[in-house]
Amino acid sequence: MRIDVYVPIVLSLLLPAVAPQVGRRVSPALAARVLTVAAVLTAAASTWALFLLSATLINRAPSVAAEASKEGRALPEPVPETIAVVAVAALGVIAFRLFHAVRAHYATRRVLLRLCEGHPPDSELIVAASSTPHAFAIPGTPGRILVTAAMLGALEPVERRVLLAHERAHLTHRHSALSTAVALTAVANPLLMPVRTTVTFLLERWADEVAAGSVGDRRTTARALARAALISQRARTGCALHFSEHAVTRRIAALQTAPPPDLWPIGAAVLALGALPALGAVDATGDLLRLLAETLPDW
Repeated sequence: MRIDVYVPIVLSLLLPAVAPQVGRRVSPALAARVLTVAAVLTAAASTWALFLLSATLINRAPSVAAEASKEGRALPEPVPETIAVVAVAALGVIAFRLFHAVRAHYATRRVLLRLCEGHPPDSELIVAASSTPHAFAIPGTPGRILVTAAMLGALEPVERRVLLAHERAHLTHRHSALSTAVALTAVANPLLMPVRTTVTFLLERWADEVAAGSVGDRRTTARALARAALISQRARTGCALHFSEHAVTRRIAALQTAPPPDLWPIGAAVLALGALPALGAVDATGDLLRLLAETLPDW
């Protein structure tokens, strides 16, 4: 346990290092999925490693120390006490961050659902009479697409098709679930923030590719994306079709080239990279169980 327990935390550095390269070389759909799964495994393993480090403080419990002294046993010290205390503090911070992230998620969801009130339950498209150009998907059962009148009025008919196909792709492929999962991994393990950024970008690229396939024209899709971004920038509000100016530029550039392939070997390698921290956590758990057997013979 002296080394294995640190493996999940150290390996958390590898996934953020390879995520941008995977995002550039692999199709957005495959890359987003495998990176999300790998991030969830890594975050879970690193959090569990902190729990294992915290559990070593059981040797410091007065009752355990007294029992060992009475029986003349020497208690093992797998990790320094300072590290175990830091792990306890880190777990407290993670719990606090997760609580607030989940609360914010459900608060946002309630706001979005309120926007759908008063509309027929079978209507997918909701047009808001607003002068602010905006469009986004509202996950749920059923999912909805909310578009402002300003955005629809600024786009040509074929560009509106691109817009709706893009937002419909978010709903069809349940991008909100992937986005929420990878966001929580970054909350639990801040080292994974670059992975969250990459996956968020890939989800938009994925929807772009679906929209391009729907209208059958990548150049038209790129033009619609550029127009929507320009309209949003002029209005000085959040980007429709999402993201910062730099990310939109990258998405437009990607639509000018052929879509990246489904490189399954790279996808499998990413999943293996996510499994390594989990294996390290499993091995460290076995070491902890043996430690507890030594510390608490009657356990």
